[in-house]
Amino acid sequence: MLRPFCRWLDHAIVRPQISETEVLITVYERAGGMETDQRQVELVDATVASQFARAALLTVLLGAAAQIAIPIPGPSPPITLQVLFVFLAGLILGPVWGSFSMILYLTAGAIGVPIFANFGSGIGILFGQSGGFLWSYPLAAALIGLFVHRGYRSHGLRDPAAVSLPLVVAALVTGTILIYGMGAAYIAMLLELTAWQAITAAVIPYIPGEILKIAAAIAIVRSGRLPTPGYQSGR
Repeated sequence: MLRPFCRWLDHAIVRPQISETEVLITVYERAGGMETDQRQVELVDATVASQFARAALLTVLLGAAAQIAIPIPGPSPPITLQVLFVFLAGLILGPVWGSFSMILYLTAGAIGVPIFANFGSGIGILFGQSGGFLWSYPLAAALIGLFVHRGYRSHGLRDPAAVSLPLVVAALVTGTILIYGMGAAYIAMLLELTAWQAITAAVIPYIPGEILKIAAAIAIVRSGRLPTPGYQSGR
């Protein structure tokens, strides 16, 4: 009875012992896997840092653009270049980081950084007559980014210069409708205006300027002078 048990013991314990070579191979493979994982983490960290820097830069540019303001009589907010940088946020940074840059802008202004129009700041501005426009910025940047960078989760951001012109125009027009829809609706609610009164005060005066901003945004992203690391080509 001992012989079968000894044979089983020999096969179960003694024979499967790993040789030194096998141990070295296993350790090497695991070390190689750890090195690959470390490189992947470093690449992710570098990408996040790069996108955060771009988002912060667009926040600063948006704040600077807000100071170039042309006042309009009545309840209408002043004409500024802000929407141009909302366009660029969605086009260049995509739906996630583009929206983040707009949230960063609103947060900075709300806590006291003077980056709203006419060097304004404070949370009260977010609930004033231009509040509807300001709240629409993150949504518009995300919407434009989703249009232009569709499938970004699996393929990464697309080079906006390589995206078809009709798609870019459609994205910017849709973003503009969202911005002015929210802006006019908020003014109508705040000042108890009719829909037509709100459109007359908060939409019609801005149409020529928005057409120029759409053209400027397209010219900028299709100029070929923007840095494009991580972009994927495609239409």
